[in-house]
Amino acid sequence: MAEEKQIAVQENYELSMFNARGLESLMKLSSQLAASDIIPDTFKKKPANVLIALNMAQRMNADPFAIMQNMYIVYGNPAFSSKFLISCFNSCGRFTSIKYQFTGTEGADDWGCTAYATEKATGDRVVGTTVTIGMAKKEGWYGKSGSKWQTMPQLMLQYRAAAFLIRTTAPEIMMGMEAADELEDIGGRPKYVGNNFDDDQAEMNAEVTKELEAPKMVDFTDDAKTEVPQKVLQPEPAPVAKPVEKEAPQAVKKAQPSWVK
Repeated sequence: MAEEKQIAVQENYELSMFNARGLESLMKLSSQLAASDIIPDTFKKKPANVLIALNMAQRMNADPFAIMQNMYIVYGNPAFSSKFLISCFNSCGRFTSIKYQFTGTEGADDWGCTAYATEKATGDRVVGTTVTIGMAKKEGWYGKSGSKWQTMPQLMLQYRAAAFLIRTTAPEIMMGMEAADELEDIGGRPKYVGNNFDDDQAEMNAEVTKELEAPKMVDFTDDAKTEVPQKVLQPEPAPVAKPVEKEAPQAVKKAQPSWVK
């Protein structure tokens, strides 16, 4: 009897949250990682948080442990550390490593930093927004209690300049998230990120109402194309024929002979 060979059929499926088999595998892996003692407290014994970190790692093609080590919850919002975002930019392969150029007088309000890099495919130089101490003071970052802008201003200038460069040049690296030090400075969500759809809808409704209630000016010049509704003329009723009145017959006076008096 010929020896039968058993062929193991391996089912290929993607470890993704968007298919049943992949999600089941990710949930099992999340439970195992959540039981570890060397992961940050944000993920320890919290499989749901670990599941989100695994999804982010898959989207960014990064190591899950590196994601968990560099993801922070600031005022209820997830954010990445600036050093992690800089490392992702430097290792993405599209650009050279970020470099920094300082201008102004050190310690003065005009002391600023500009982050820049070179795109490898084209050789073009990409430059971010210049961040100065004066900007930090006007935005309220510098004067906050416990602010690192007062103790290590040079590092904070570099971190913020790098975040601006990455956001404008390679936003896919940040995945729509913010740098942790940015959220700490502004106390929550940035003003330029609009997530409150109720307020946006209310503002739009107010604008529409204002537009509808505003008085309209009618242009009666020759070039105006405003059509003035014409008065619809109703047909006049046909005249009613009056009955012809017959004249009463007059009495015929008989002629008498001239000799009759």
